[in-house]
Amino acid sequence: MPDLIPPHGGTLVNRLLTGALREAARQRAAHLPRVPLSRANLADLELIAVGAYSPLTGFLRRDDYRRVVDEMRLTSGLVWPIPVTLAVDADTARALRVGQDVTLTEGDRPLAVLHIDEIYPYDKAHEAREVYRTTDEAHPGVARLYAQGDYLLGGDVWVFDLPRAAHEEFPDLRYTPAQTRRLFAQRGWRRVVAFQTRNPIHRAHEYIQKTALEIVDGLFLHPLVGETKPDDIPAEVRMASYRVVLEKYYPRDRVLLGVFPAAMRYAGPREAIMHALARKNYGATHFIVGRDHAGVGNYYGTYDAQRIFDQFPPEDIGIVPLRFEHAFYCRDCGTVVTAKTCPHGPDSWLHLSGTEVRARLRRGEMLPPEFTRPEVSAVLRAALQAQAAQ
Repeated sequence: MPDLIPPHGGTLVNRLLTGALREAARQRAAHLPRVPLSRANLADLELIAVGAYSPLTGFLRRDDYRRVVDEMRLTSGLVWPIPVTLAVDADTARALRVGQDVTLTEGDRPLAVLHIDEIYPYDKAHEAREVYRTTDEAHPGVARLYAQGDYLLGGDVWVFDLPRAAHEEFPDLRYTPAQTRRLFAQRGWRRVVAFQTRNPIHRAHEYIQKTALEIVDGLFLHPLVGETKPDDIPAEVRMASYRVVLEKYYPRDRVLLGVFPAAMRYAGPREAIMHALARKNYGATHFIVGRDHAGVGNYYGTYDAQRIFDQFPPEDIGIVPLRFEHAFYCRDCGTVVTAKTCPHGPDSWLHLSGTEVRARLRRGEMLPPEFTRPEVSAVLRAALQAQAAQ
Protein backbone atom coordinates (compact mmCIF):
# COMPACT_ATOMS: atom_id res chain seq x y z
CA MET A 1 0.00 0.00 0.00
CA PRO A 2 2.55 2.58 -1.18
CA ASP A 3 0.11 5.51 -1.04
CA LEU A 4 -0.30 5.24 2.73
CA ILE A 5 1.91 6.94 5.29
CA PRO A 6 4.85 4.71 6.35
CA PRO A 7 4.68 3.31 9.90
CA HIS A 8 7.01 4.75 12.52
CA GLY A 9 10.47 3.48 11.71
CA GLY A 10 9.43 2.35 8.22
CA THR A 11 8.24 -1.20 9.02
CA LEU A 12 4.98 -2.32 10.59
CA VAL A 13 5.95 -4.74 13.35
CA ASN A 14 4.11 -8.04 13.73
CA ARG A 15 4.99 -10.16 16.78
CA LEU A 16 1.84 -12.30 16.63
CA LEU A 17 2.73 -15.88 15.71
CA THR A 18 0.50 -18.07 13.56
CA GLY A 19 0.34 -21.68 12.36
CA ALA A 20 3.12 -24.08 13.32
CA LEU A 21 5.23 -21.35 14.93
CA ARG A 22 2.35 -20.44 17.21
CA GLU A 23 1.83 -24.04 18.33
CA ALA A 24 5.57 -24.56 18.88
CA ALA A 25 5.79 -21.42 21.01
CA ARG A 26 2.71 -22.43 23.00
CA GLN A 27 4.19 -25.87 23.74
CA ARG A 28 7.54 -24.41 24.71
CA ALA A 29 5.89 -21.82 26.96
CA ALA A 30 4.35 -24.59 29.05
CA HIS A 31 7.81 -25.51 30.36
CA LEU A 32 9.21 -22.02 31.06
CA PRO A 33 9.17 -19.86 34.20
CA ARG A 34 6.14 -17.59 34.30
CA VAL A 35 5.90 -13.82 34.69
CA PRO A 36 2.35 -12.48 35.26
CA LEU A 37 1.31 -9.28 33.53
CA SER A 38 -0.64 -6.35 34.95
CA ARG A 39 -3.61 -4.94 33.11
CA ALA A 40 -1.43 -2.15 31.71
CA ASN A 41 1.23 -4.70 30.67
CA LEU A 42 -1.43 -6.70 28.85
CA ALA A 43 -2.47 -3.63 26.86
CA ASP A 44 1.16 -2.93 25.96
CA LEU A 45 1.70 -6.55 24.91
CA GLU A 46 -1.28 -6.42 22.54
CA LEU A 47 -0.12 -3.13 21.02
CA ILE A 48 3.42 -4.45 20.53
CA ALA A 49 2.10 -7.68 19.00
CA VAL A 50 -0.08 -6.03 16.36
CA GLY A 51 2.39 -3.27 15.47
CA ALA A 52 0.61 -0.29 17.01
CA TYR A 53 3.82 0.43 18.92
CA SER A 54 6.10 -0.01 15.90
CA PRO A 55 9.12 -0.01 15.92
CA LEU A 56 9.02 -1.73 19.35
CA THR A 57 9.43 -5.51 19.21
CA GLY A 58 9.31 -6.05 22.97
CA PHE A 59 9.87 -4.33 26.30
CA LEU A 60 12.61 -1.71 26.43
CA ARG A 61 16.20 -2.61 27.23
CA ARG A 62 18.27 -0.38 29.52
CA ASP A 63 19.84 1.97 26.93
CA ASP A 64 16.55 2.51 25.13
CA TYR A 65 14.80 3.03 28.46
CA ARG A 66 17.26 5.68 29.60
CA ARG A 67 17.21 7.55 26.33
CA VAL A 68 13.41 7.51 26.11
CA VAL A 69 13.11 8.89 29.64
CA ASP A 70 15.77 11.58 29.18
CA GLU A 71 15.50 12.49 25.49
CA MET A 72 12.23 11.03 24.16
CA ARG A 73 14.15 8.99 21.60
CA LEU A 74 15.20 5.37 21.17
CA THR A 75 18.88 4.55 20.73
CA SER A 76 18.12 4.35 16.99
CA GLY A 77 17.30 8.05 17.11
CA LEU A 78 13.59 7.50 16.47
CA VAL A 79 11.23 9.61 18.56
CA TRP A 80 9.57 7.61 21.35
CA PRO A 81 8.22 9.57 24.33
CA ILE A 82 7.18 7.05 27.00
CA PRO A 83 9.00 3.93 28.19
CA VAL A 84 7.14 0.68 27.50
CA THR A 85 8.52 -1.59 30.19
CA LEU A 86 7.88 -4.79 32.13
CA ALA A 87 8.51 -4.42 35.86
CA VAL A 88 9.06 -7.27 38.33
CA ASP A 89 9.81 -7.33 42.04
CA ALA A 90 13.24 -8.10 43.50
CA ASP A 91 12.46 -11.76 44.29
CA THR A 92 11.34 -12.41 40.71
CA ALA A 93 14.38 -10.59 39.33
CA ARG A 94 16.74 -12.74 41.44
CA ALA A 95 15.07 -15.93 40.23
CA LEU A 96 15.60 -15.03 36.56
CA ARG A 97 18.74 -14.67 34.45
CA VAL A 98 19.82 -12.84 31.33
CA GLY A 99 19.52 -15.03 28.22
CA GLN A 100 16.57 -16.93 29.64
CA ASP A 101 13.14 -17.28 28.03
CA VAL A 102 10.04 -16.81 30.19
CA THR A 103 6.32 -17.12 29.61
CA LEU A 104 4.19 -13.99 29.99
CA THR A 105 0.78 -14.78 31.43
CA GLU A 106 -2.64 -13.30 32.01
CA GLY A 107 -3.42 -14.95 35.32
CA ASP A 108 -2.80 -18.63 34.58
CA ARG A 109 -3.21 -18.19 30.84
CA PRO A 110 0.06 -18.14 28.83
CA LEU A 111 0.23 -15.51 26.09
CA ALA A 112 3.80 -14.97 24.93
CA VAL A 113 7.46 -15.82 25.27
CA LEU A 114 9.90 -13.09 26.33
CA HIS A 115 13.62 -13.52 25.73
CA ILE A 116 15.36 -11.71 28.59
CA ASP A 117 18.20 -9.61 27.21
CA GLU A 118 18.53 -7.51 30.35
CA ILE A 119 17.38 -7.32 33.97
CA TYR A 120 18.04 -3.88 35.38
CA PRO A 121 17.05 -1.53 38.20
CA TYR A 122 15.69 1.92 37.44
CA ASP A 123 15.00 5.22 39.17
CA LYS A 124 11.23 5.58 39.59
CA ALA A 125 11.41 9.15 40.86
CA HIS A 126 13.52 10.19 37.88
CA GLU A 127 11.09 8.56 35.44
CA ALA A 128 8.18 10.26 37.19
CA ARG A 129 9.80 13.70 36.99
CA GLU A 130 10.76 13.36 33.34
CA VAL A 131 7.74 11.52 31.92
CA TYR A 132 4.91 12.81 34.13
CA ARG A 133 6.50 16.12 35.22
CA THR A 134 5.67 15.31 38.82
CA THR A 135 6.53 12.88 41.61
CA ASP A 136 3.15 13.38 43.26
CA GLU A 137 1.59 9.98 43.97
CA ALA A 138 -1.86 11.53 43.58
CA HIS A 139 -1.13 11.47 39.84
CA PRO A 140 -2.56 8.13 38.58
CA GLY A 141 0.38 7.45 36.25
CA VAL A 142 2.92 8.12 38.98
CA ALA A 143 0.94 5.99 41.43
CA ARG A 144 1.02 3.07 39.00
CA LEU A 145 4.76 3.57 38.42
CA TYR A 146 5.57 3.63 42.14
CA ALA A 147 3.43 0.55 42.82
CA GLN A 148 5.19 -1.66 40.29
CA GLY A 149 8.38 -3.71 40.82
CA ASP A 150 11.86 -2.27 41.17
CA TYR A 151 13.46 -4.14 38.24
CA LEU A 152 12.73 -4.12 34.52
CA LEU A 153 12.96 -7.03 32.06
CA GLY A 154 14.10 -6.00 28.60
CA GLY A 155 13.81 -8.10 25.46
CA ASP A 156 11.76 -9.18 22.46
CA VAL A 157 8.40 -10.92 22.71
CA TRP A 158 6.77 -13.60 20.57
CA VAL A 159 3.01 -13.60 21.13
CA PHE A 160 0.95 -16.72 20.47
CA ASP A 161 -2.30 -15.50 22.01
CA LEU A 162 -3.65 -12.03 22.70
CA PRO A 163 -5.17 -11.02 26.06
CA ARG A 164 -8.79 -11.92 26.70
CA ALA A 165 -9.87 -8.34 26.13
CA ALA A 166 -8.76 -8.60 22.49
CA HIS A 167 -11.30 -11.40 21.97
CA GLU A 168 -14.08 -10.24 24.28
CA GLU A 169 -14.18 -6.42 24.32
CA PHE A 170 -15.44 -4.71 21.13
CA PRO A 171 -14.18 -7.48 18.81
CA ASP A 172 -16.01 -5.91 15.85
CA LEU A 173 -14.10 -2.64 16.34
CA ARG A 174 -10.70 -3.92 17.42
CA TYR A 175 -8.85 -3.35 14.17
CA THR A 176 -5.12 -3.96 13.95
CA PRO A 177 -2.92 -1.41 12.14
CA ALA A 178 -2.64 -3.80 9.19
CA GLN A 179 -6.43 -3.99 9.00
CA THR A 180 -7.03 -0.23 9.18
CA ARG A 181 -4.39 0.34 6.52
CA ARG A 182 -6.19 -2.08 4.22
CA LEU A 183 -9.52 -0.41 4.93
CA PHE A 184 -8.13 3.06 4.25
CA ALA A 185 -6.61 1.84 0.98
CA GLN A 186 -9.85 0.13 -0.07
CA ARG A 187 -11.77 3.35 0.59
CA GLY A 188 -9.25 5.43 -1.29
CA TRP A 189 -8.35 7.47 1.79
CA ARG A 190 -4.87 8.95 1.43
CA ARG A 191 -5.33 11.65 4.08
CA VAL A 192 -6.84 10.33 7.32
CA VAL A 193 -7.36 12.25 10.55
CA ALA A 194 -7.42 10.29 13.81
CA PHE A 195 -9.21 11.37 16.97
CA GLN A 196 -8.30 10.06 20.43
CA THR A 197 -10.56 10.32 23.43
CA ARG A 198 -11.35 8.64 26.72
CA ASN A 199 -14.62 10.58 27.15
CA PRO A 200 -18.12 10.31 25.68
CA ILE A 201 -18.69 12.43 22.60
CA HIS A 202 -20.21 15.90 22.96
CA ARG A 203 -20.88 18.76 20.57
CA ALA A 204 -17.41 20.27 20.97
CA HIS A 205 -15.84 16.95 19.92
CA GLU A 206 -18.23 16.80 16.97
CA TYR A 207 -17.26 20.33 15.91
CA ILE A 208 -13.55 19.53 16.02
CA GLN A 209 -13.93 16.20 14.22
CA LYS A 210 -16.07 17.61 11.42
CA THR A 211 -13.82 20.65 10.99
CA ALA A 212 -10.86 18.31 10.54
CA LEU A 213 -12.86 16.10 8.18
CA GLU A 214 -13.21 19.08 5.82
CA ILE A 215 -9.52 18.87 4.90
CA VAL A 216 -8.97 15.08 4.71
CA ASP A 217 -10.49 12.04 3.02
CA GLY A 218 -11.61 10.18 6.11
CA LEU A 219 -12.03 10.38 9.89
CA PHE A 220 -10.70 7.59 12.11
CA LEU A 221 -12.52 7.77 15.44
CA HIS A 222 -10.35 5.79 17.82
CA PRO A 223 -11.50 6.00 21.46
CA LEU A 224 -9.21 4.48 24.07
CA VAL A 225 -10.78 1.46 25.82
CA GLY A 226 -7.95 0.21 28.05
CA GLU A 227 -7.47 0.86 31.75
CA THR A 228 -8.53 4.33 32.94
CA LYS A 229 -9.20 6.01 36.29
CA PRO A 230 -12.12 4.54 38.30
CA ASP A 231 -14.11 7.77 37.94
CA ASP A 232 -13.82 7.88 34.14
CA ILE A 233 -16.93 6.89 32.16
CA PRO A 234 -16.72 3.12 31.40
CA ALA A 235 -15.58 2.17 27.91
CA GLU A 236 -18.82 0.40 26.98
CA VAL A 237 -20.81 3.56 27.74
CA ARG A 238 -18.42 5.75 25.76
CA MET A 239 -18.56 3.44 22.78
CA ALA A 240 -22.37 3.31 22.93
CA SER A 241 -22.42 7.11 22.77
CA TYR A 242 -20.27 7.05 19.64
CA ARG A 243 -22.36 4.40 17.95
CA VAL A 244 -25.62 6.33 18.40
CA VAL A 245 -24.25 9.66 17.22
CA LEU A 246 -22.57 8.15 14.16
CA GLU A 247 -25.87 6.63 13.07
CA LYS A 248 -27.50 10.03 12.55
CA TYR A 249 -24.98 12.82 12.41
CA TYR A 250 -21.91 11.60 10.46
CA PRO A 251 -21.37 10.52 6.83
CA ARG A 252 -20.92 6.77 7.09
CA ASP A 253 -18.66 6.49 4.06
CA ARG A 254 -16.16 8.96 5.49
CA VAL A 255 -15.82 7.69 9.07
CA LEU A 256 -14.28 4.56 10.56
CA LEU A 257 -14.92 3.80 14.24
CA GLY A 258 -12.42 1.57 16.01
CA VAL A 259 -11.07 1.05 19.51
CA PHE A 260 -7.58 1.75 20.82
CA PRO A 261 -6.74 -0.91 23.45
CA ALA A 262 -4.08 1.13 25.27
CA ALA A 263 -4.14 1.86 28.98
CA MET A 264 -4.19 5.55 29.91
CA ARG A 265 -0.95 6.80 31.44
CA TYR A 266 -2.19 10.40 31.95
CA ALA A 267 1.24 11.63 30.86
CA GLY A 268 -0.13 14.71 29.14
CA PRO A 269 2.27 16.10 26.50
CA ARG A 270 4.41 12.97 26.17
CA GLU A 271 1.33 10.80 25.83
CA ALA A 272 0.03 13.07 23.07
CA ILE A 273 3.18 12.25 21.08
CA MET A 274 2.76 8.55 21.81
CA HIS A 275 -0.90 8.62 20.74
CA ALA A 276 0.05 10.38 17.53
CA LEU A 277 2.82 7.90 16.65
CA ALA A 278 0.50 4.95 17.31
CA ARG A 279 -2.14 6.45 15.01
CA LYS A 280 0.53 6.90 12.32
CA ASN A 281 1.10 3.16 12.61
CA TYR A 282 -2.63 2.62 12.08
CA GLY A 283 -2.32 4.63 8.85
CA ALA A 284 -3.49 8.11 9.89
CA THR A 285 -1.75 11.12 8.36
CA HIS A 286 -3.19 13.73 10.74
CA PHE A 287 -3.92 13.66 14.46
CA ILE A 288 -6.21 15.94 16.45
CA VAL A 289 -4.60 17.41 19.58
CA GLY A 290 -7.10 19.35 21.64
CA ARG A 291 -7.21 20.96 25.02
CA ASP A 292 -5.30 19.17 27.81
CA HIS A 293 -4.72 16.01 25.77
CA ALA A 294 -4.13 12.98 28.06
CA GLY A 295 -4.03 15.30 31.04
CA VAL A 296 -5.27 14.88 34.58
CA GLY A 297 -5.76 17.38 37.38
CA ASN A 298 -3.61 20.50 37.04
CA TYR A 299 -0.30 18.81 36.27
CA TYR A 300 -0.03 20.19 32.71
CA GLY A 301 -0.73 23.46 30.98
CA THR A 302 -3.88 23.67 28.88
CA TYR A 303 -2.00 23.48 25.56
CA ASP A 304 1.28 21.83 26.62
CA ALA A 305 0.29 18.73 24.63
CA GLN A 306 0.26 20.86 21.47
CA ARG A 307 3.48 22.73 22.20
CA ILE A 308 5.52 19.55 22.71
CA PHE A 309 5.27 18.80 18.98
CA ASP A 310 7.35 21.92 18.35
CA GLN A 311 10.31 20.23 20.09
CA PHE A 312 10.77 17.89 17.11
CA PRO A 313 11.37 18.40 13.39
CA PRO A 314 8.08 17.54 11.64
CA GLU A 315 9.72 14.69 9.72
CA ASP A 316 10.74 13.02 13.00
CA ILE A 317 7.08 12.74 14.00
CA GLY A 318 5.71 12.09 10.51
CA ILE A 319 2.02 12.53 11.37
CA VAL A 320 0.62 16.08 11.23
CA PRO A 321 -0.82 17.41 14.52
CA LEU A 322 -4.02 19.43 14.12
CA ARG A 323 -4.14 21.83 17.08
CA PHE A 324 -7.59 22.87 18.25
CA GLU A 325 -8.59 25.40 20.85
CA HIS A 326 -11.14 24.53 23.52
CA ALA A 327 -14.55 24.44 21.83
CA PHE A 328 -17.91 25.35 23.40
CA TYR A 329 -21.42 26.50 22.54
CA CYS A 330 -21.96 30.26 22.37
CA ARG A 331 -25.53 31.42 22.92
CA ASP A 332 -25.00 34.63 20.97
CA CYS A 333 -23.29 32.93 18.02
CA GLY A 334 -25.89 30.15 18.11
CA THR A 335 -23.31 27.46 17.40
CA VAL A 336 -20.20 25.69 18.66
CA VAL A 337 -17.12 27.92 18.44
CA THR A 338 -13.70 28.50 19.98
CA ALA A 339 -12.10 31.62 21.40
CA LYS A 340 -10.47 32.05 17.98
CA THR A 341 -13.81 32.40 16.21
CA CYS A 342 -16.16 33.85 18.86
CA PRO A 343 -16.28 37.61 19.61
CA HIS A 344 -18.38 37.19 22.77
CA GLY A 345 -17.35 36.69 26.37
CA PRO A 346 -17.70 33.85 28.88
CA ASP A 347 -21.18 35.02 29.91
CA SER A 348 -22.41 33.84 26.49
CA TRP A 349 -20.67 30.48 26.64
CA LEU A 350 -22.28 27.25 27.83
CA HIS A 351 -19.96 25.43 30.21
CA LEU A 352 -20.89 22.31 32.19
CA SER A 353 -18.42 20.72 34.57
CA GLY A 354 -18.10 16.96 34.75
CA THR A 355 -19.58 17.06 38.24
CA GLU A 356 -22.62 18.99 37.03
CA VAL A 357 -23.09 16.70 34.03
CA ARG A 358 -23.08 13.60 36.25
CA ALA A 359 -25.45 15.20 38.78
CA ARG A 360 -27.99 16.12 36.10
CA LEU A 361 -27.88 12.68 34.54
CA ARG A 362 -28.29 10.90 37.86
CA ARG A 363 -31.37 13.05 38.53
CA GLY A 364 -32.81 11.77 35.27
CA GLU A 365 -32.39 15.06 33.43
CA MET A 366 -31.36 15.35 29.80
CA LEU A 367 -28.33 17.49 29.06
CA PRO A 368 -28.80 20.63 26.93
CA PRO A 369 -28.77 19.76 23.21
CA GLU A 370 -26.23 22.55 22.74
CA PHE A 371 -23.86 20.53 24.93
CA THR A 372 -24.44 17.04 23.55
CA ARG A 373 -26.82 15.28 21.18
CA PRO A 374 -30.06 13.99 22.80
CA GLU A 375 -29.17 10.42 21.75
CA VAL A 376 -25.86 10.66 23.63
CA SER A 377 -27.54 12.23 26.63
CA ALA A 378 -29.98 9.32 26.79
CA VAL A 379 -27.15 6.75 26.72
CA LEU A 380 -25.28 8.53 29.52
CA ARG A 381 -28.41 9.06 31.62
CA ALA A 382 -29.35 5.38 31.46
CA ALA A 383 -25.84 4.28 32.35
CA LEU A 384 -25.46 6.60 35.34
CA GLN A 385 -28.93 5.82 36.68
CA ALA A 386 -28.17 2.09 36.44
CA GLN A 387 -24.89 2.67 38.25
CA ALA A 388 -26.66 4.66 41.00
CA ALA A 389 -29.23 1.88 41.44
CA GLN A 390 -26.57 -0.77 42.13
